[in-house]
Amino acid sequence: MNFLLVFLGGGLGSVCRYAVSVAMARSGSPLPWATLLVNVLGCLLIGLLAQTLARDSVLRGLFIAGFCGGFTTFSTFSLECLTMWQAQQFGWLALYVVASLALGLAAVAGGLALGRLL
Repeated sequence: MNFLLVFLGGGLGSVCRYAVSVAMARSGSPLPWATLLVNVLGCLLIGLLAQTLARDSVLRGLFIAGFCGGFTTFSTFSLECLTMWQAQQFGWLALYVVASLALGLAAVAGGLALGRLL
C-alpha cells in the first residue's frame, strides 16, 4: 500500500511541477525561475510535513516521498546548471546555485519552525 501511495503522490507532484513550468515558461530570464520556485516551495513543504507527520509513515510516504519527491527536481536543477556552464554564464550559474541552496535550506528550516507552531 505504501508503494501505491508514494506512486500517487509522486504523480500528483510531477503534474504540479509541470504546471508551474508551463505557467512560467515565458519569463525570458536567464535564471530558471520555475525550477527555483518548485524546489524552494518543496523544501518549505517537506520541512512542514516532516514536523507535522513525524509519526505517520503512511502520510509521510504519500506527501514527503511521493508529492515532494515528484514536485521538486534535482535533475532539472543539475541540467540547468550544466547548460549555464556550457554557455559560459558563470555569474548566473553562481547566483542560481547559491540562491537554490540558501533559499532551500532556509525554506526547510522555516517549514520545520512553522510545523512546530501548528
